[in-house]
Amino acid sequence: MGAPHESAARGYEPVIGLEVHCQLLTRSKIFCSCSTAFGAPPNSQVCPVCLGHPGVLPVLNRRAVELAVVLGLALGSKIREVSVFARKNYFYPDLPKGYQISQYDLPLCDGGSLQIGTGDARRTIGITRLHLEEDAGKMKHAEDGSGRSLVDLNRCGVPLIEIVTEPDLRTPEEAHDFLERLKQLVQYIGVCDGNMEGGSLRCDANVSVRPRGSEALGTKTEIKNLNSFRNVQRALEHEIRRQIAVLESAGRVEGATLLWDATRDRLQVMRTKEEAHDYRYFPEPDLLPLVLAEEWIAAIRGMVPELPEARRARFVREYALPEYDAGVLTATRELAGFYEAAARRSGDAKLASNWVMTELLGAVKGDTERLRNLPLTPERLGDLLALITSGAISGKIAKAVFEEMAVSGGEPGAIIEACGLSQIVDPDAIRALIAEVLAANAPQVVDYLAGHERVLPHFIGQVMKASRGRANPELTNRLLREALEARRE
Repeated sequence: MGAPHESAARGYEPVIGLEVHCQLLTRSKIFCSCSTAFGAPPNSQVCPVCLGHPGVLPVLNRRAVELAVVLGLALGSKIREVSVFARKNYFYPDLPKGYQISQYDLPLCDGGSLQIGTGDARRTIGITRLHLEEDAGKMKHAEDGSGRSLVDLNRCGVPLIEIVTEPDLRTPEEAHDFLERLKQLVQYIGVCDGNMEGGSLRCDANVSVRPRGSEALGTKTEIKNLNSFRNVQRALEHEIRRQIAVLESAGRVEGATLLWDATRDRLQVMRTKEEAHDYRYFPEPDLLPLVLAEEWIAAIRGMVPELPEARRARFVREYALPEYDAGVLTATRELAGFYEAAARRSGDAKLASNWVMTELLGAVKGDTERLRNLPLTPERLGDLLALITSGAISGKIAKAVFEEMAVSGGEPGAIIEACGLSQIVDPDAIRALIAEVLAANAPQVVDYLAGHERVLPHFIGQVMKASRGRANPELTNRLLREALEARRE
């Protein structure tokens, strides 16, 4: 979790809550059949429903509900059997209806939590609620000084789940950690791709400060336009310093909505802080209450995969891996699945861990999404590792075979045979190589016989070079010592 935040040294404690919007991985929008695909030409994925034409009616996307419930279950939330959609009224050019369909007093999911930190710094961050809502459009402001603005309504009606935390976060670093953990979770369970640049994961932050030890909450401000986890942390650091400076000068913090300008590294006031009554929430008259039968919730519960935290603990317990290895290997669902299949096939969990964390992640340059397009299967990696364990090939040869497998996806045994890479285990063949090496290194032989055994690795290296790495290392070491000792007689 890092060192205490600088605010602690000044006698203040930040209180931070986050509102995170995750775009659900559906092919169509939440209330119509328009596509949710990212990157389409402006205003090309719209229809009368998401454009707010008079007389049209929304129809709820069943898949969006399922994905929202999956996330609620993964966070330990209580799933409401009856939830209600509401109209959130406000006027802005990117909201053609003049209201947003959301949920208010009866959200889909109540409560829950997410763990952050490690070891003694581990903390539980409470979740207040999760609710479904539709996204608004996107404004694009001209930078040529003309003052023109354009609107793209493709995002209108894209399904979102909003996660509202309790005010349990105490430092910008904790906020960053929470968002990293949440992103990993939503990607792991397949409800959101976590792409902040594409707008599918967005965050607003609420922050106030109070004297350390006080239970009363200070006046909060809300920070918007946070398009990266790093910007969330930087914006919070700026706002915490500003609020402390206001309080230290006997001023009063005013509730406001702030925009973070990442290019200028500063905050600016967007508007004074609105309250819930400003939105004039009322039940959405065009949608019936959302009723989830117990049988449906149970069926959705079966869709929740083993979660990262549980899988990490199981890897430590079942495969006797260090905590670090388990953490790396469960970073994504694809990587964890690849490792586990390779480990079971090879019969050596730690060897599989080493190879997956080094060779495999190196082959995909740390991007586990590339595993989907990698010709190498986990079963064939397991077969390669089994050949190392059995002594059929050396680790050096295995790396050469792996490089070919990563390109062609070939079977390791076939590659070894085709390239003549099988290990030399014939004692007579290795003795012949040793004789050549000793004959070519007479001064070093004299040194060894004089008691300088430090030259032994030199001989081993020369034998391995002569065999192109194919000589069995253990057998080579034993036969080399025998040949040298024989010269003492």
